[in-house]
Amino acid sequence: MEALKIYGKAEISTLIHQREGEVKLGTQVQIFSSWKELRDSPATFVLLGIPEDIGVRANHGIAGTATAWAPALKALLNLQSTDFLPGNELMVLGHFDFEDPAKNQIQNLENAVTQIDEQVYPVIQKIIEAGKTPIVIGGGHNNAYPILKGCAKGLKKAMDVLNIDAHADLRPTHGRHSGNGFSYAIQQGFLEHYAIFGLHQNYNNRAILVEIENNPKINTVFFDDLLKQEITHQEALSPLLAGLNNEPGLEIDLDCIENVLSSAFTPSGFQINDIRRIILQSRKKFAYMHVCEGASQMADGRASAATAKTIAYLVSDFIKAQREIKK
Repeated sequence: MEALKIYGKAEISTLIHQREGEVKLGTQVQIFSSWKELRDSPATFVLLGIPEDIGVRANHGIAGTATAWAPALKALLNLQSTDFLPGNELMVLGHFDFEDPAKNQIQNLENAVTQIDEQVYPVIQKIIEAGKTPIVIGGGHNNAYPILKGCAKGLKKAMDVLNIDAHADLRPTHGRHSGNGFSYAIQQGFLEHYAIFGLHQNYNNRAILVEIENNPKINTVFFDDLLKQEITHQEALSPLLAGLNNEPGLEIDLDCIENVLSSAFTPSGFQINDIRRIILQSRKKFAYMHVCEGASQMADGRASAATAKTIAYLVSDFIKAQREIKK
């Protein structure tokens, strides 16, 4: 876990904008002391960043997902700490700092993703074993695999997952990248039931559609069908959630949200408030949350300051919703 950079109070305090009469979330969050003491921390949620785009580039995508973590963390820490969202229930662990491979060739990138897997899953496993809920901000969707591996090892059982995503990420298990994290998790026995909400018919190839059709443990709702139905997203989602065992993982790929800067930007998708409603209205206890594929700055020059605030909304909604379930 040598790539994990653990934060102290100094790193966090530099990100907080103090204002008289206000208590910012960042002034109240818990700081990591040791793995041994993690279980006894008052924090329920542990925040972790994986700022990389190696997996995206290995999948022939545009670099940029490495830029989401830092501004998203700053946006989150500067939310108000109130009874709605008490900062002391969140621990900010830190982030992974991965070096780019020396050569920007697909095989080198794939090998680097495999090394990322080996660094990430033990940290997730330790968080789960301490009885805490990981909240992970990426990064590419390749990181779903080590998160699922860490959770499965920590809980000693295969995981179920709800993935809100335009893409199934079920490409073949030939070289690790952002498009096959769930394929590897299924193959290695870490993922049992896989529910995908909001798939786009135009951006999932025939082989993936056949895989979904032939695997009874994969269930989907296409975004195209949601456009044709006169029911709420929550009503359409309910059968998928009902098919998942207790405490599944929650994956949110930001490329499913309309006009959010991401590795696969879309002009047609969910509105941000659609995803907020899904999180806030869900009565499902989730084992973890992973928000991925967003970017503040893309390698092709596109930039957006809104991505950070979008992530802060989703993370804070998740904490609020999960707190309500515990009551």
